[in-house]
Amino acid sequence: MKYAQQQRATPRKLGGFVAVIMLHILMVYGLVTGSAHRVVEAVRQPLMTKIIQEVKPPDQPPPPPPPKLAPPPPPFIPLPEIQVRQTTAPTNAITQVTNTKPVEAPPPAPPPPPKHEPVHVAPVAAASSCQKPEYPPVSRRLEETGTVVLRFLIDVDGKVLDSGVQQSSGHNRLDEAARQALALCNFKPGTVDGKPEQGWAQIRYTWTLN
Repeated sequence: MKYAQQQRATPRKLGGFVAVIMLHILMVYGLVTGSAHRVVEAVRQPLMTKIIQEVKPPDQPPPPPPPKLAPPPPPFIPLPEIQVRQTTAPTNAITQVTNTKPVEAPPPAPPPPPKHEPVHVAPVAAASSCQKPEYPPVSRRLEETGTVVLRFLIDVDGKVLDSGVQQSSGHNRLDEAARQALALCNFKPGTVDGKPEQGWAQIRYTWTLN
């Protein structure tokens, strides 16, 4: 009896089990097909992008420079008061009384007279006392000419002590002839502050052919 009931109940259980499986398959299929379609549709929709630009703040003027402050004045420090104690007697005070007359200082010595340079006067020959030198014959024949400068040492009495040629004419015969002739001249001696003194006299003589 129990076996026959079990055999009748088995096809019922099997049918219910198959129905449950089909129901699950349908549910899974529906879920899969519907969700996939919606996902594809969602992916196919265009994506909207917006570029957001950074908004720069408006330019602001630079801050003003800090004000220049004048340096503060140096602190005033009053100078200390210094009291000078007078130790000497005032100049107008009478310190001592005497009956003697003070000795007066001698007057300053007069300044010495200014020194003056001595006045020199060179000796000179008296032109009237000089004879013209004779032209040496050889020099005339050779037509020798030139100017000779002679020097004579004159004593305090006007006499010639020494003589020489200071500048030659270029011809010794002419120089010697002029020296011998002009040494016979009378000379006025030189002086220093009016007093006669030895000195050198200078004579220039030119030889020319007439």
